[in-house]
Amino acid sequence: MAVKKKPQNKGGFFRGLARFMLLLFGLACALGFWLYQYASTPLLQNTPQDFVVASGGVKKVADQLVKQGVIDQALPFLVLARISGKDKQLKAGSYNLTAAVSPWQLLEKLSNGDTTTLTFTLIEGANWRELRKSLNSNPHLRHDTALMSDAELLAELGVSAISPEGLFFPDTYHVDKGSSDLKLLARSHQRMQAKLDKAWAERSANVQLKTPYEALILASLVEKETGHAKDRALVAGVFVNRLRIGMRLQTDPAVIYGVGDSLDGRLRKVDLLTDTPYNTYTRSGLPPTPIAMVGDAALKAALNPAPTTALYFVAKGDGSSVFSNTLDEHNSAVRKYILNR
Repeated sequence: MAVKKKPQNKGGFFRGLARFMLLLFGLACALGFWLYQYASTPLLQNTPQDFVVASGGVKKVADQLVKQGVIDQALPFLVLARISGKDKQLKAGSYNLTAAVSPWQLLEKLSNGDTTTLTFTLIEGANWRELRKSLNSNPHLRHDTALMSDAELLAELGVSAISPEGLFFPDTYHVDKGSSDLKLLARSHQRMQAKLDKAWAERSANVQLKTPYEALILASLVEKETGHAKDRALVAGVFVNRLRIGMRLQTDPAVIYGVGDSLDGRLRKVDLLTDTPYNTYTRSGLPPTPIAMVGDAALKAALNPAPTTALYFVAKGDGSSVFSNTLDEHNSAVRKYILNR
């Protein structure tokens, strides 16, 4: 005798499925309404407000925002970021809020990288000691290099040089607040290298310098010796003439650099007689490194010196110089412009 199967209650199954789908739809609507309300409601905060976002995932960013008081809770912001697809677009940097914003507006700001910037100027003629002091005292930079030795800093930059001196191009740079001083130095060094490469490629055919680094050293002497733009190429010409005949450069800025922080006011006779690697009165040839940061004009002058027979120059006191071919002419200019002041 065949056993009859009980008819399945298909109507009950579909009614249950409909209720479940209706519940899911209701939850989705509730979540959507909640997200809309959250996304469009201004955050309660004090403005203006500065805050920093470090690199990392969206959860790390949300936690940073909570810690800095930008948002109250990480989870709603995290959900909004992930549902909107902006969780992969958040950019590190320093930000500023001038008025209350909604979570959605905050997400837009972070995903667009609408960061605040600072301007940092590297000054022509300043030396590495001065630059490093300026970097370390800037409250808006992250001081990653503060505890590095010069050798460690150069290694981080991937530079093979005996000193950081002169390796950075003087200019005004715009960087994010809170960014690394190492990143700023890397930008400046890359620009200096590009400038030096270009100047070296365009050098005069009669320039007898052996390497771009020697050109950088000579340019730093020109930078420190000249107050008038029109004198740069002539000063470079004097230095080139002296190098060619083996005459010592006898340039005071190099001596001052070698004396360093121990210099007490003006150069004295004892300073000129005390031998250091930078004393161009006691040593022939170029100093071992540049003595300052150099600009475009000094680089161009060093590699395209003026054709001159002069071997001497003396400052007139107004920033310009008098150039002489002989020692007698030079001594006469010294008496006129230095001793009789």
